[in-house]
Amino acid sequence: MRDVVIVGGGVSGFTTAQELRRLGYTGRLRMVEPQGRPYDRPPLSKNYLDATLPPEELFLASEGWFAEHSVDLVVDRVVALDAAAGRVTLQSGTRLDADAVVLATGGNPRTLPIPGGDDEGLLFLRAKADADLLRGRCGSGRTLVVVGAGLIGAEVASSASKLGTEVTLIDPVAVPGVPALGATIAAELHAMHGRHGVRTLTAPTASLERTTGGWLLRLGQPAADGTEAVEADAVLMAVGITPELSLAAAAGLKIDNGVLVDAGQRSSSPAVYAVGDIARHRLPDGTLAHRHEHWDSAMHAGQAAAASILGHDLPAPAAPWFWTDRHGVHVEAAGSMLGGREVVRHQDGRPWIAFALGDDGRLLGAAGIDPGQGIRAARRMIEQGAVVDPAQLADPAVDLKRLARPARGGTA
Repeated sequence: MRDVVIVGGGVSGFTTAQELRRLGYTGRLRMVEPQGRPYDRPPLSKNYLDATLPPEELFLASEGWFAEHSVDLVVDRVVALDAAAGRVTLQSGTRLDADAVVLATGGNPRTLPIPGGDDEGLLFLRAKADADLLRGRCGSGRTLVVVGAGLIGAEVASSASKLGTEVTLIDPVAVPGVPALGATIAAELHAMHGRHGVRTLTAPTASLERTTGGWLLRLGQPAADGTEAVEADAVLMAVGITPELSLAAAAGLKIDNGVLVDAGQRSSSPAVYAVGDIARHRLPDGTLAHRHEHWDSAMHAGQAAAASILGHDLPAPAAPWFWTDRHGVHVEAAGSMLGGREVVRHQDGRPWIAFALGDDGRLLGAAGIDPGQGIRAARRMIEQGAVVDPAQLADPAVDLKRLARPARGGTA
């Protein structure tokens, strides 16, 4: 392996480069990223947006890191991929040949197929420039409507309200986030918006219209308080992303809501790997796994791709894990909260950690609010396939770290 080209500089692409060098790769290594030096995206909706994170701390590495590790950062855009030849063509016309190409192209914000849903004046949040523009629309005396109350929408609502913005958060689901966090923790988190001055409305968005002073958003049905329309200075669309698959599709790679990859992130073309938001694993039995869009999964994918490129053992599989911050609390979740029996541990009269147990008693997932080391311990139990006593999970006096210690027969 003499030449590797990484297309995209998000956390998955950067981790691939970092891990290749850590594992001893000495060949040529180039990263193509139109935005320049790679930066972290989770803070864009949180402490970067509310201006508590200094801009320099957003970057994944110092300016000198690339020279120190012999990584050529190419500020350009890849417009074509020849998978068979291992060649990418840049917008500038330059062609780069490589023994391995790693696609880390991320995703694009979704739009809604409604009147006004494609207006260029709507705000989205995917890049640093988006966060800078959004911050300029926030502040005392400003009004903001956030369409979509998932992780990003909820984080933006929290950050914007912290800046003094009057925020209305709209979602067609009464309690957003249940698939990721479970019913109890999701409900507790959604209720926090009202306690921190964020207005929440449950209704689909039917249309968006520009007005003299901003925007008029009409609901598809009246909200519980009778609201049928909302006016605001600005509207942020936070309804998820679609994976950026145009390069992969044009190159003939196998795709299905993502680039299909094996455990080592290798695509259907031997010279091409895919990591991050665009990667979707085909399991050994042929079934397709859920595509993950979280920071930890992206980092793990980069590590796996680097090991696979170099022929090293792959890192041990890990249960999915993510975090979110809003209204002064830190939230973590691991595994899957879909299905199973929910067991809730309370603290000071409020839900603290919720667990999902399978029919066989194995721990499938956990989510918590300011959980300390609780989710880390639960993650170990999930990875162990531990069978756990629900009464012990619910009891705040029982140390979760003790439950996470392996026991005979694979139980805890």
